[in-house]
Amino acid sequence: MSTEPERPDEIELDELQRRLDEVVVVDVRHAGEYEGTLGYPCDPRQGHIPGARHLDMDELLVMGEGEIREWLGVPDGAEVVLYCHSGSRSRFAAQVLRGFGYEARNYVGSWHEWSQTDLLIET
Repeated sequence: MSTEPERPDEIELDELQRRLDEVVVVDVRHAGEYEGTLGYPCDPRQGHIPGARHLDMDELLVMGEGEIREWLGVPDGAEVVLYCHSGSRSRFAAQVLRGFGYEARNYVGSWHEWSQTDLLIET
């Protein structure tokens, strides 16, 4: 089984964990989910992926292109990985960022998958 995604706009767990120090990771869940104070009962652990920056999807939706560029602080074409709980919100967020020229990829497994591993988390 291949660990590389079938779609170049997606990233799988194996690749993401190998490249955490190479890509900008953005968590688009609500603040409580990111902080680990809220979450879904199907997830054995709460928190966020180490080093992930937080930008609530609701905030992203009202930001203009300039605000997003300033917030990210990385050049056009930079690789940005987005995740949420199950990959839906982050899929939309990745589309927005691709529209602004970033190499934005959706971590499809998102927090639901990461929380079920023994990989490190932050709260």
